[in-house]
Amino acid sequence: MSEPMARLRCEQARQIARHTLAHQAEGLVGDALIVVSELVSNALRHAGGVTGFSVRIDGGTVVIEVADASPQLPCSPGTPAHVPGGFGWALVNSLSQRTEVRPGPHGKTVTAYLAL
Repeated sequence: MSEPMARLRCEQARQIARHTLAHQAEGLVGDALIVVSELVSNALRHAGGVTGFSVRIDGGTVVIEVADASPQLPCSPGTPAHVPGGFGWALVNSLSQRTEVRPGPHGKTVTAYLAL
């Protein structure tokens, strides 16, 4: 990718994911694209941008990683249904087999695992 990672936008991340998964995980592309959109948009809105991004297939699992510069952990704030926002982290967790958040010296990496 020629642009710096901090400029990565949701549509670019979805395009990378779609290309990566097109031939090996066709039945999972929709769920993976939702997870990618949520993780990237959360990094952009709440954590100053994306500092790392990858989508890969590891055995029978799609692995989506999004890193950002914020040490703040993702959470579900318990937003009432009539208030916009606040549902992304819960959605990521419901679509994923599991999620991990790894703090690092310059922020964190959120990893979502989707079973093929």
